Amino acid sequence: MKYLIAGLGNIGPEYAFTRHNVGFMVLDRLAAQHDFKFSFEKLAFVAEWKHKGRQIYFIKPTTFMNLSGKAIRYYMDQFKVQEENLLVILDELQLPFGTLRIKPKGSHGGHNGLKNIEELLASTNYPRLRFGIGNNFPRGRQVDYVLKPFSNEEMTELPIFLDNAGDMVLSFCTLGIQSTMNNYNQ
Repeated sequence: MKYLIAGLGNIGPEYAFTRHNVGFMVLDRLAAQHDFKFSFEKLAFVAEWKHKGRQIYFIKPTTFMNLSGKAIRYYMDQFKVQEENLLVILDELQLPFGTLRIKPKGSHGGHNGLKNIEELLASTNYPRLRFGIGNNFPRGRQVDYVLKPFSNEEMTELPIFLDNAGDMVLSFCTLGIQSTMNNYNQ
């Protein structure tokens, strides 16, 4: 079985610890814990790892958030991964900080990264792991909020939530979406 795990974010040090980059952070944490490395390839940083008989490909698109679909489409074709074995990890304003939800499909909900993926896959039937970042910002300041680093208080708690998200990724690849939803959704 082959899986493609796509963490969404923006490249560059100025975005490294911003809320919008939580998809990258989940994959970086998994890589550090399981000793696999990312290399710069076409359209993304790419890593591959075998886990419990599964071939797992990880990508961090270098196309910036709003064009994430380009890298995802390319690597789905390149690695011959089925849509149901794609998992997209993204930030979610509508969930409180640290809340994690995995779903087998859904709408883009206004998230520009998901809009682009939906457009290039011509589908909304792919799993996604939404990582709650909260919505503690004044009206009209959403862009500023998602592109700012997590607060000091949030940074203290963040490793626990990144670990939980990593556990959900591995569960998705080994137990499937339904079991992962039942065991982890908050």
